[in-house]
Parts: sequence; structure tokens; C-alpha cells
Amino acid sequence: MKFLDLIKFVVVGFVFGIVLTKAEAVSWYRIYEMFHFQSFHMYGIIGVAVVTGVLGVQFIKRNNVKDIKGLPIEIADKEKGFVRYIIGGALFGLGWGLVGACPGPIFILLGASFYGIVIVLIGALLGTYLYGVFKDKLPH
Repeated sequence: MKFLDLIKFVVVGFVFGIVLTKAEAVSWYRIYEMFHFQSFHMYGIIGVAVVTGVLGVQFIKRNNVKDIKGLPIEIADKEKGFVRYIIGGALFGLGWGLVGACPGPIFILLGASFYGIVIVLIGALLGTYLYGVFKDKLPH
């Protein structure tokens, strides 16, 4: 993929960052409100994202949408399970609550000069690396 082909992804990333910032989805205070059940704001944003994702996946599946290279997009069904989703969701939520940000806006916060988020970025990268190292040994 050439550099000029990547421009559209950079533009979408910038637009995504602007939308999340303007919607206050990267605000620690909004996240604090959500975890204390004091405001519907973040739940509304998450709800819209879930509905958009469901509709988008259904559109892709029903219309045989192709990727950027012209190949059909195949979305594999998830394996059935309950415990791993509860454990994973609890760990994700705990990290989100302790840090005050989910992984999505890490770079947005960095770009907004919240340099303390570098610690979170390092932790996210380290956690991803460790998962890759121990993936085969973990129960899936």
C-alpha cells in the first residue's frame, strides 16, 4: 500500500478523534459519571456505537461488501462462551475505570497534550505484547 493510499485512513482517524473529543467521550469526568451511574451521556454514545456496528455488520453480510482490495469481507462467528467474556469484560472495565480512558482515545488524549496517558499507552502495548506471548497457554 502506497503512502497516498494511507491518507484516507489518517483523515478518518483525525475525524474520529475530533468527533470523540467534541462528544466529550474522551473526558475523564464523563467516564467518571458513567461508572457512578450519574449520567446517560456515555451510555448513549456506546449505545449508538453498538447499534451502528450491528447495522454495519448486517449490511456487510447481506450485501457481500468487498474490502479495499476487492476481496469479499468474511466475518467469522464468535465461539460460544460466557465466563471468558465476563472475565475479559471485567478486566477491561476495571482498567477503563482505573485509567479513566478506554484504549480508543489514548492517541486522542496524547494529541490533546495529556502526556500522562503515555503511561497508559505503554501499559496497553505491554499488555498486548504479553497476550501475544502467552496466547497459546491461555484458556480460550
